[in-house]
Amino acid sequence: MTSAELHLKKFRKELHSGIAAMVLLALLERTGEEMYGYQIAKEIGEKAGGASFLKQGAIYPVLRSLHAAGLLSSRVEVSVSGPPRRYYAISAEGREALEAWKEVWSDLRGFVDSLTGPGGANG
Repeated sequence: MTSAELHLKKFRKELHSGIAAMVLLALLERTGEEMYGYQIAKEIGEKAGGASFLKQGAIYPVLRSLHAAGLLSSRVEVSVSGPPRRYYAISAEGREALEAWKEVWSDLRGFVDSLTGPGGANG
C-alpha cells in the first residue's frame, strides 16, 4: 500500500466515524420511531443508493457508543423467530446534540467547499 493510500484510508476512517454518528441520529429523528439495527442498516443502504458509506457491521458499534453517551435510548424485545432485538430511539439529549452537530457540519462543509471547490484557495 502506498503512502497516499495509507493517508486516504486514515482520512476516510476519521471522517466516517463522526459522520456516521450524525447520520444515525438524523435517521432516528426523521423516522420518529424506534428502529432495530437491521432496519437502520437497510434504511441507510436504501438512502445511499448502493454506495458503501456505512456498512451494517459498522452501525452496531456506533449505536452502542451513542447509547452509552445517552444520545439514544433503547429497549430489548424478545423475538419468537430469532434472537432478541434491541430497538433504538433518539433521546432528548440526542436531539440537542444533533442540532449542534448539524450546525457544525454546515459551517465546516461551507468552509471546506470554499477552499476545495471551483475558484477555491487559488481563485
